[in-house]
Amino acid sequence: MASTLTPEEKEHLITRNLQEVLGQDNLRAVLKERDLKIYWGTATTGKPHIAYFVPMSKVADFLKAGCEVTILFADLHAYLDNMKAPWSLLKERTKYYEAVIKAMLTSLGVPLDKLKFVCGTDYQLSKEYTLDVYRLSSVVTQHDAKKAGAEVVKQVEHPLMSGILYPGLQALDEEYLKVDAQFGGVDQRKIFTFAEKYLPQLGYAKRIHLMNPMIPGLAGGKMSSSEEDSKIDLLDSAAKVKSKIKKAFCEPGNIEDNGLLKFVKHVVYPMFKEGEAFTVHRKPDFGGDLVFAEYEQLEACFAAQELHPGDLKAAVEVYINRLLEPIRKSFDTDYYRELTERAYPAPVKVQTGKQAGGGKAQPAAAAGTNAAAAVGENTPDKLELKVGQILDAVKHPDADSLCVLTVDIGGGERKAIVSNLMAHYTLEQLRDRFVVVLTNMKASKIRGVESEGLVLYAAGAEKCEALAVPEGSKVGERIIVEGFDNTGNPVPALNPKKKVWDKIQAELHTGTDGQALWKEFSLMTLNGDRVTSTLAGCSIK
Repeated sequence: MASTLTPEEKEHLITRNLQEVLGQDNLRAVLKERDLKIYWGTATTGKPHIAYFVPMSKVADFLKAGCEVTILFADLHAYLDNMKAPWSLLKERTKYYEAVIKAMLTSLGVPLDKLKFVCGTDYQLSKEYTLDVYRLSSVVTQHDAKKAGAEVVKQVEHPLMSGILYPGLQALDEEYLKVDAQFGGVDQRKIFTFAEKYLPQLGYAKRIHLMNPMIPGLAGGKMSSSEEDSKIDLLDSAAKVKSKIKKAFCEPGNIEDNGLLKFVKHVVYPMFKEGEAFTVHRKPDFGGDLVFAEYEQLEACFAAQELHPGDLKAAVEVYINRLLEPIRKSFDTDYYRELTERAYPAPVKVQTGKQAGGGKAQPAAAAGTNAAAAVGENTPDKLELKVGQILDAVKHPDADSLCVLTVDIGGGERKAIVSNLMAHYTLEQLRDRFVVVLTNMKASKIRGVESEGLVLYAAGAEKCEALAVPEGSKVGERIIVEGFDNTGNPVPALNPKKKVWDKIQAELHTGTDGQALWKEFSLMTLNGDRVTSTLAGCSIK
């Protein structure tokens, strides 16, 4: 198809529905000579959801326009972005992403002969690339690096060096993938302009940058893999799709914060073949069917409140299931079910009581990880860890080195906790701090004051530091150890006579990158965000 298109027709396909293009004159010049070479990168972290159809719709446009498209699985970036994915899962997630993207593009009806996949670590660990990272670091200021990653890299109070390196690595990818253009969301704009500024300083060409708009999720705001109500999984059943769309935010007349309309504009209309139109089926009593040949007609009708949100939802549901059905079928094999489980293992669930056939229930290990082939008496599923906020901190009445913390652990519950953190913080510094709290310790008196839990901290040789909860965490949110999950099961108070906490605590530490670990498994929220410390290689107490 691409060979029959004029350069102008190719440009139209490449740029339609984009929010911004940087370097359009260069784009036109390339198209007059040959097909464009484009790359799109994605960090292999959270499970791809239906919003991935938005960039995939553009990738489909690029392929229709005859472009050579490289999809970069940025596994190294995934780790550098605040350690969103552990190394042990990155390989499996890369396989999952490739399978899903191929299935999505096939669902959109485009040929894949000019599409290739590259893994970041295939070249980002080479001598040449590493030397260019050093060369780039010699000309980039810390200010520019932090500014470039502000919309993409997770922002924390004390950023790791990995997050500062991230934008430079993404800029260098343009050169090492030998492309003319990079495609991404408009949230990448600062990284794109960073690349335009600094690549020429290394003697490399300035690339074209193509930017998609950001579309709202089903619940309004950004669609996120960690917010169940905001997204539809690519393998969700038709019944789940119906349930989630029914709860989607779709205010009458609101065309701005409407994820359903934006999805129709950026995914449904581009997939239509000539002569197809968006159809809303309605009963004759409610005015009969509506047919919209152009998206602008649909948007105007909804803005005028001539189309009911319920009817729009029902129509979108039909088209979403049309897209998802081929993906469901392709993943309905033992191989892909096992791949999904390895890439996104379910946390271990601790079962209690007896099985139907008698005997003690055996907990299932998280598939595809090394997380405890079995849980035992001294494994971290016994811990009830929560995000807490210190409401008040006062000096212990009988011990100069201790303080008494009043900690909100959610659900209207507060705990009094005796801590030695006063040796490393002022009382004012402790107040309002978010911390990780062990809440199922048996209460005991410490120098005459009852303590009802522990605030966990990294213990260095000269300094101690309260563990840092992930940015955006809420009071009362559960913290688990990767692969071990006791949520939904009552957790009794730890038995001090059996020294359960002492045995578990002996394996708690911070890694060389400051990530909080039990053995090699991360402390994390249920969303997968990691607990960290600026103190590396320390025990956690």
